[in-house]
Amino acid sequence: MFELSQSFHFDAAHTLERLHETVSSRRLHGHSYHAEVTLAGEPDPGSGMVADLALLRGVIAELRGQLDHHLLDEVPGLAPATLENLCRYMHAFVAARLPGVVQVSVARPSSGDRCVYRPGR
Repeated sequence: MFELSQSFHFDAAHTLERLHETVSSRRLHGHSYHAEVTLAGEPDPGSGMVADLALLRGVIAELRGQLDHHLLDEVPGLAPATLENLCRYMHAFVAARLPGVVQVSVARPSSGDRCVYRPGR
């Protein structure tokens, strides 16, 4: 079994209702996000690839277009815009277009936050 990953970044804004840090979270604010999508499988005997990276990059470009420089509160199917929901949203988006998605991670390096989603585990 092989794993093939592609990383990307995007910048976006959101608000968040929470119990702690309520004032700064409720206020419109933004983050720089770093994400990674991982596919797993056996390489195709003909191509030698788990997936063509050009296809994965194309799907990620489409996904990034839904998120980059957007207000995440307004992205259908995402809210509330937590790291957990971002992972789920990204997984569903990519999995609907490519087989073998086993992991999605989203990080905010400036604050040291990271979330990893592995469906079925």
